[in-house]
Amino acid sequence: MAGMTSTAHLTRFFAGLLVCLLAFAPSGARAQSLIRDAEIERSLKELARPLITAAGLSPSRVRIMVINDSSLNAFVIDSRHVFLHSGLIMRMKEPAQLQAVIAHELAHIANGHLTQRALNLGAARSAGMMGLLLSAAAAAAGAPDAAAGIAMGSQQSALRVFLKHTRAEEASADQSALRFMAAAGVDPNAMVEVLNIFRGQEALSSGRRDPWASSHPLTTDRLRAVRGYAASAKPREGNDAASAYWFARTQAKMQGFLRNPNSVLRRVKKSDTSEIALLTKAVAYHRMPNRKLAYANIDALIAKRPKDPYYRELKGQILLENGEAAAAAQAYAQAVNLAPDQPLILAGYGRALLAQNTAESNRKALQVLEKARSRDSQDPRMLRDLAVAYARAGNNGMASLATAERYALSGRMRDAGTHATRAAGLLPRGTSGWNRAQDVIRASELAAKAKRN
Repeated sequence: MAGMTSTAHLTRFFAGLLVCLLAFAPSGARAQSLIRDAEIERSLKELARPLITAAGLSPSRVRIMVINDSSLNAFVIDSRHVFLHSGLIMRMKEPAQLQAVIAHELAHIANGHLTQRALNLGAARSAGMMGLLLSAAAAAAGAPDAAAGIAMGSQQSALRVFLKHTRAEEASADQSALRFMAAAGVDPNAMVEVLNIFRGQEALSSGRRDPWASSHPLTTDRLRAVRGYAASAKPREGNDAASAYWFARTQAKMQGFLRNPNSVLRRVKKSDTSEIALLTKAVAYHRMPNRKLAYANIDALIAKRPKDPYYRELKGQILLENGEAAAAAQAYAQAVNLAPDQPLILAGYGRALLAQNTAESNRKALQVLEKARSRDSQDPRMLRDLAVAYARAGNNGMASLATAERYALSGRMRDAGTHATRAAGLLPRGTSGWNRAQDVIRASELAAKAKRN
């Protein structure tokens, strides 16, 4: 019946809360936020694809997400998402090392470790307990503020063990990951290299350990077993050149936006006109800021790869953040033509159209942003822009709904409930928008109840 929210639907909603706790603004990212960047997500998808296939999973159903955190960590909370900390990605020296971490986390999915653990917690099948589990996962991932927004109370500290793997699970995941790597043509010795990075972590106090070392116990026997398998493994032939390329793009983009631009530029020769060097310099000069050199390098990059939508998207971002909305919209439009269904690129295009703030650009922005939302509803920054587009179109009910969903995704459940209630009062009863508002209201009520308990 209209107005009734099923447990399964609410559980999916809570899962969405953790999938996108906070949006990533490339020009000014915050700690413990998700990095939402189309190019980085595409690069990680390409690195993970052969491993996902080798694990017997579907590449279209597993997403690799990045948390903006300098510590070394990676984890899974369900069968569809692998989370990597930015610090871990930038610490890896070669693609096989990053792929080893991804393979290990995929093994936890393929081996059913989290599924079994959830089944053991019988109450986890209820929507309320799922919210608490996700809150615990958020806290373990280094986002205590977001976790507090989803649920608060003594249950949280008890449930934080949800992500901690047993030694038996770790040994099982290692063996499976090594098989996945060999089948995907990735050198299993990279797993040994990764474990050696964490080898000294267990001797440190809990406050000084990186999270991965705390949640993935490392033992001498475990390291010995991995070394033995890696020494005897004969991996299939893999596409090392492609892996190196996507890994280089990932690191160039992340280092450019997350590290000191002067430090980044010192590592690149001014005369270097290779693709990765141009990408690195375009981002770093943009952040200095040095508009002239940022434009020169992004234009050279596009000339080198004119059919790459992510470089045109980057040009749109640089132009927009320099106040050139019309030129930015043109660059984003070119990116959309090359990748018409990429939601993050669509969201950027909508943002540039809104910045022009004409009747026509606002009308088109609403169309573009609605399309972006239909492909990825878990992007708070897009939802913020969508709310503005609805408000400019005079649709205050949908503007309040988009705002409510944005607050829910950032863990501000009380504010989410307020705006969802307002939306429900403005939208026709029984419509899709009204039903979505009911979902947010129910989630807000569950969060408030958990806080009281």
